[in-house]
Amino acid sequence: MRRHRRAKIVATVGPASASPEMLKTLFLAGVDTFRLNFSHGTHEDHAKVHAAIRALEKEVDRPIAILMDLQGPKLRVGTVKDGKIQVAAGEPVRFVLEGGEGDAMSIPLKHPEIYAALSPGDDLLIDDGRVRVRVTGVGQDFIDAKAVVAGTISNRKGVNVPGCVLDISPLTPKDRADLAFGLELGVDWVALSFVQRPGDMIEARGLVGDKAGLVAKIEKPAAFDQIDDIIRLSDAVMVARGDLGVEIPHEQVPGRQKELVRACRKAVKPVIVATQMLDSMVSAPAPTRAEASDVATAIYDGADAVMLSAESASGQYPREAVEMMDRIIRSTEGHKLYRSIVSASSEPGEDVTAPHAVAAAAADLAEAIHAPCIVAFTSSGTTAARIARKRPAVQVLAITPDLAVSRRLCLLWGAHSLWADDVHTYEEMVDMATARSLSEEFARPNDAIVVVAGIPFAQAGTTNNLRVVQIGRG
Repeated sequence: MRRHRRAKIVATVGPASASPEMLKTLFLAGVDTFRLNFSHGTHEDHAKVHAAIRALEKEVDRPIAILMDLQGPKLRVGTVKDGKIQVAAGEPVRFVLEGGEGDAMSIPLKHPEIYAALSPGDDLLIDDGRVRVRVTGVGQDFIDAKAVVAGTISNRKGVNVPGCVLDISPLTPKDRADLAFGLELGVDWVALSFVQRPGDMIEARGLVGDKAGLVAKIEKPAAFDQIDDIIRLSDAVMVARGDLGVEIPHEQVPGRQKELVRACRKAVKPVIVATQMLDSMVSAPAPTRAEASDVATAIYDGADAVMLSAESASGQYPREAVEMMDRIIRSTEGHKLYRSIVSASSEPGEDVTAPHAVAAAAADLAEAIHAPCIVAFTSSGTTAARIARKRPAVQVLAITPDLAVSRRLCLLWGAHSLWADDVHTYEEMVDMATARSLSEEFARPNDAIVVVAGIPFAQAGTTNNLRVVQIGRG
């Protein structure tokens, strides 16, 4: 089950992909991590999918990661008269905290944190920005505004507040119930929606602990003000371009994406690029050329993973979407400019500690001696992540005694994850590295492989040993 690419594929599970048969089809087509979107579906639905993925994992004898994505706080207008209101450019509108008849001068908006955060001159976006209004006055229970972009405001449409930090927890009561359920199931990753500040990550960490990896979804412009601290407090990051693309100008999204990918790589944290990557494949068997270029750009940027949303959850061509993404990744990584572009995006002076320097040396050494792979013994996944940050030309065979770690490594660039018994001696390490690189078909007799580990063994974060092992003829 070796993937002939470095970047990973995350696929969202939904009505089009929830059956055990389709889950297996998608895994064989290239999915490394399955995403359970808790904005939709019941706990029973997600439990069935989780059980099917774990059964598939046993069948194929390969770790498979499961990411639960929490809905987060959804800001919405209430119900309006006749179900919708037409708003013309320049027309005044008023939002009210309580009551209201639902006409243009009494649009229900029952979110007091919005009233507390807004000032005259701020914008409110309705229905993913299809309607934009500019605030002219704010009280404790009303917001006066003038329409800037005309359109229709209809019942329960979403509201975005760009440029404002709202005094609101990213974890709603629904999220807390979903999180407890997901952790009990045994998900590998938890994605936290609408992260605004480091405190959001600290709050979530208090609930998640070490039961799962914590993913910060970056979809609020306010997050960029303290992005280094947010990344430091996360285990991975998702560039959630849907809501982010609503709250910042479209032309800024590509640059922000590159910033986030580079910052995560520097911090040794996996980064997922998500939303509308192959969106036309929801209803068509092939993507547009622009969509193919979008996926390729994320790979050239050095993203650890790219994600399918509606394409695999509710689209007509889930298998074809995964196969297409797999082909785009492999083609991009095989292009003659790929190595130079990815190498150029690394930050100078990154290797400031001995563990980082050892990992970087392993990557350079493997390329210099044309080793077929780097074998990384890792108890927490950190050793493999340090090597992956260098984006070496060879894959990383990541061996860990922790099943949970082996699953989380399914998000990490270049990592072929294996769950195996722990090693206790140097000789055991060499023997296992040799045996596994042969059995997984990474190496052949007479090859020289690079082995990286931390000694003493089973102690997290101690990447300090580097060795070249010559494989005998047997």
